[in-house]
Amino acid sequence: MSIFTEVERVNALVVGGSQGIGLGFVQKLLKYDNVDRLYGTYRSCKSASSLIELESSYRDKLCCLEMDITQESTIAEAIKTISQEVDQLHLVIYCVGVLHEGDLQPEKSLRQINADNLVYYFQVNSIGAALLAKHIMPLLRHKQSSIFASISAKVGSIGDNRLGGWYGYRASKAALNMFLKTISIEYSRRCPKTIVVALHPGTTDTRLSQPFQKNVPPEKLFPVELTVSQLLSVMEGLDISNSGQFFSWDGSNLPW
Repeated sequence: MSIFTEVERVNALVVGGSQGIGLGFVQKLLKYDNVDRLYGTYRSCKSASSLIELESSYRDKLCCLEMDITQESTIAEAIKTISQEVDQLHLVIYCVGVLHEGDLQPEKSLRQINADNLVYYFQVNSIGAALLAKHIMPLLRHKQSSIFASISAKVGSIGDNRLGGWYGYRASKAALNMFLKTISIEYSRRCPKTIVVALHPGTTDTRLSQPFQKNVPPEKLFPVELTVSQLLSVMEGLDISNSGQFFSWDGSNLPW
């Protein structure tokens, strides 16, 4: 049974809610009548204008929080703020990710690997999710069903890797998947009603994918609204037996 039908009043957190898929989730969840309180995080005010404008229109429902997931103290502070308002969360979605940023570009060969860039890939794409799971745990330790989901990527699948390249992005997403699988095992003891999953959104028309859309067929380049609807549909169909699994946008299981 979906948390959206089982839980009368849903409290949700979207980490990375200022743009792309994260902003899409915020916009969609605001339309759910039973979403009582929604928290959306952003790294910088400069890139969060759309999210902050939404807060001004939904003050009774949406709360925006600053969070830099590469700084654990800001994760802890944001969760502390949430804990002062609510004593439980039912939906947590980690939407933060980096593929390119300034001089950071996906590597085509070993010659392009840079240690500092690798560290940054792991900080954003995987370590942040693990730190979030650490600090959010008390808010998921309740008797109602809940979901801890993270946006992963099919290119993080070791079993599906046939093209190579993109070392930092692939490895950091593979690390994210391992974190989530391991988190699901600990959560089964500490937060036994929480489903932990990795989600592949497909190629979505966002800033992250924009430089790499040239060879993507139009029917496989999803608008943000479609991606969000598809992933919410996947999450609505989950039960506790699915915890620790990796799902594609169409609900199919992906290999680790």
